[in-house]
Amino acid sequence: MDKTERNRMVLLSALNQSREPVSSKQLAEQLAVAGHVLSERTIRLYLHQMDEDGLTVQHGKRGRMITEKGLGELRAVELFQRGGYLSAKIDQMTYDMTFDLPTCTGQVVVNTSLVDARQLATCVDKVCRVFTQGFAMGNRLALLPPGESVGDLVVPDDKLGFCTVCSITLNGVLLKHGVPTVSRFGGLLEMRKGRPTRFVEMIHYDGTSIDPLEIFIRSGMTDYNGAIRDGNGLIGASFREMPENSRDLVVQLAERLSAIGLGAFMEVGLPGQPILGVPVSQGRIGSLVIGGLNPIAILEEMGFRIYSRALSGLLEYNRLIHCEELPELLKEYL
Repeated sequence: MDKTERNRMVLLSALNQSREPVSSKQLAEQLAVAGHVLSERTIRLYLHQMDEDGLTVQHGKRGRMITEKGLGELRAVELFQRGGYLSAKIDQMTYDMTFDLPTCTGQVVVNTSLVDARQLATCVDKVCRVFTQGFAMGNRLALLPPGESVGDLVVPDDKLGFCTVCSITLNGVLLKHGVPTVSRFGGLLEMRKGRPTRFVEMIHYDGTSIDPLEIFIRSGMTDYNGAIRDGNGLIGASFREMPENSRDLVVQLAERLSAIGLGAFMEVGLPGQPILGVPVSQGRIGSLVIGGLNPIAILEEMGFRIYSRALSGLLEYNRLIHCEELPELLKEYL
């Protein structure tokens, strides 16, 4: 954006933060505090033009407010600027998680889906099979009652919070053992006889503000019913890279994670060698990691619309239960 467009967006953003009309003087003061200096006269000129463009509307001497058109313009620009938002969030959550593998204590990264207890009960057997047949991130989950929160997501009165461990937890564990991880993309993985064959869709993390698995699940592109029925289906997975000389340690950590219910590595490649046709950077190894949101996709496939948020927040590891405990626990909410 040029200078004029940037200033217009700054003004729209300032107006969007207020529910009352804002005067040019108030805007000048707000922007000055944020280090963006514009004179009242300049602001009035911008606002006059934005009125003509339908982005703002004047409310007498009280000032201006942003219009629906202005909100749309602001969202469009913010979305463009958030192209690498998911990659940044992955790095932040990797750094913030506190889970300690030797003691099995601390917080893991979780995904949270808001579900109706009756709908979950209808599909609970299939949901558990996604875990037990190895199409989920380990075999641990948490069920949160109404009113509880994860990050900034609060479970409504008529819902339960269905939490699964996010595969980004692996990044955090590896980092704490000195292994940096590059998360490249999330994709839709074709399974044949229980084995991965190829990625049929992929979305790179540095080009999206929405988790790829959220998109695939919500769009009805998955086939977990087929995967748990005969091993033939489409499931969520991601592709990671680590330094090639870390391979032995990565394999050891993968085995230890699996032993405590956090197994997610489907394959750890060899230095510089592709996995399922996906090329690997020189000096690195590739890895295929199962998607944490996978179990909830069963409900979407059964026709229930579910709100899910990947990387929703952090949860203590000791709050997780084994997937086999889910049917009995769910009875308390029916």
